[in-house]
Amino acid sequence: MSRDVRLGDRIFRRVTEAAGLVVLVTIAAIAVFLVAKAVPAFRVSGWGFFSEKQWFPDATPAKFGVAALAFGTVLAAVLALVIVIPVAVGAALAVTELAPKRLGTWLGHLIDLLAAVPSVVFGLWGIFFLIPRMKGLEMWLARYLDFIPLFSNPSHTFGKSVFAAAVVLAIMTLPIVAAIAREVFRQVPQGNREAALALGATRWEMIRMAVLPPSKGGVVGGIMLGLGRALGETIAVALVLGATYGITFHVLQPGGNTIAANIALKFGEAGATGRSALIASGLVLFAITLAVNMAARTIVYRSTRVSREAAV
Repeated sequence: MSRDVRLGDRIFRRVTEAAGLVVLVTIAAIAVFLVAKAVPAFRVSGWGFFSEKQWFPDATPAKFGVAALAFGTVLAAVLALVIVIPVAVGAALAVTELAPKRLGTWLGHLIDLLAAVPSVVFGLWGIFFLIPRMKGLEMWLARYLDFIPLFSNPSHTFGKSVFAAAVVLAIMTLPIVAAIAREVFRQVPQGNREAALALGATRWEMIRMAVLPPSKGGVVGGIMLGLGRALGETIAVALVLGATYGITFHVLQPGGNTIAANIALKFGEAGATGRSALIASGLVLFAITLAVNMAARTIVYRSTRVSREAAV
């Protein structure tokens, strides 16, 4: 019996090691492919690829770079996170701590259903429903908060903007952040809640002192996963953005572009240099996403270590 158990342990260990190795090999193969295909574009543009804002790779002379695209990608994703974090975390707390158990279960299922909606549907919904109805809000923000550069709109025109794209991205990342936060909150020992309430804490004080501190690492990990989804979203962003090139913090005025959306829009019509340039921009997006995931792992690790030290 013990020999069979040891054999089963060895088989399980080899299978899991092989699965982990497959993941590493796949990531390395993707990186090698991107680098190999991006080399011709780097030879044409040189270091200017990282500072040039325009995108004319098949022109003579070629003039293209990823600066504006990378800026738009990060700006839209960060703005989406600012919108989604309070909503997702609040929804997760409502489902786990405030709503009755049966109602909370159904609310959780409804939130999870958003993850099953195709991104093109979100994009079409953003074009035909969201953008026309956001004009009033954007005009209000531009009128009363124009002292903040983010909401200033010198052109006084509204439409396909980074702000609209950020709202769509926030809705798309909501189920990811909310689902992870919900499961993390459920892992908090019930004894922590009961002890806080027994000491006279209100419901909010119980959540603030007994639920949120031990859940910080998991919630941050969920937020970072949502950021990764927002950085790589393609079709929905391509549909709701104006597809212009430039670096500006005026998120209400039409325009803007991201790396993923630019690849989706330009790949079919690109020539040899253009395809290499698009793959090079994909390499930059790959590096940004990898850096975000590494940062997330570092934050989760440090938060978990601090929680364990505090518990001891």
